[in-house]
Amino acid sequence: MKTNHLMTGVSVSATRMLIGSVLAAVVWLAGHEARATPIVISLGTASHFGVLAGSGITITGPTSITGDIGSSPTPAITGLANLNLNGVNQAGNAVTQTAQNDLATAYNAVAGLAANATYTGGADLGGQTLTAGVYNDNSSIFLTGTLTLDGQGNPDAVFFIQVGSTLITATDSSVVLINGAQACHVYWQIGSSATLGTGTDFVGNLLALTSITLDAGASLDGRALAENGAVTLDNNNITMPVCLSAAVPDHGSTLLMLGCGCAGLLGLGRRFAVAV
Repeated sequence: MKTNHLMTGVSVSATRMLIGSVLAAVVWLAGHEARATPIVISLGTASHFGVLAGSGITITGPTSITGDIGSSPTPAITGLANLNLNGVNQAGNAVTQTAQNDLATAYNAVAGLAANATYTGGADLGGQTLTAGVYNDNSSIFLTGTLTLDGQGNPDAVFFIQVGSTLITATDSSVVLINGAQACHVYWQIGSSATLGTGTDFVGNLLALTSITLDAGASLDGRALAENGAVTLDNNNITMPVCLSAAVPDHGSTLLMLGCGCAGLLGLGRRFAVAV
């Protein structure tokens, strides 16, 4: 009998420890699920465009674009002989007009996000490493050197940079993605115009209220989307990024299973307690 009581006591203790572990897992999963939920901004039909303008597109020198191109309400596109297009020239048709409407919606959505970090007086992001979040400077933003965007192992990490006025990069500057960060999840909301300097290697979706200029040799892993102004290109490569989604665990089902396990273990614990 003593042996049986001892075994029962051990079983009850083990059961209680297991229940505690399961409850801790439930709490962790619930908190983790809330923290992992990313901000989602839709570009709508503008997502099909590598280059979208409001008052025309000018192409100087051999330029390669992956994605559609178009301009509305001014449909002029000059320098098409210099363009290697892996997409559709939508010119100023209804598709382009709809894309401009969707761009305006996306621009306003990004502009309306609350900032996690605020700069003043025209910050230079060169030499900095940023993690997912919303960054704001009501003035201009500059890039001299290298900006690193760190996904911290999360391919769904999203980066928003709100620029009150102009975005300007120096010659041979670059944006580097590490630890799972993806170009498709980088958004630059620009209150005026963007200029990527000569040889710049840039990343992300440029959402400019006015114009976008890529100087000679600049490349963009992203989209050049201008609402009201022109897009000017000079011997550039623009590649529309493709998002690779992470496998998202079904935390709801996991929590349900853990809850059922807790209920069963509690019942088992009661049986042991009665036996004692």
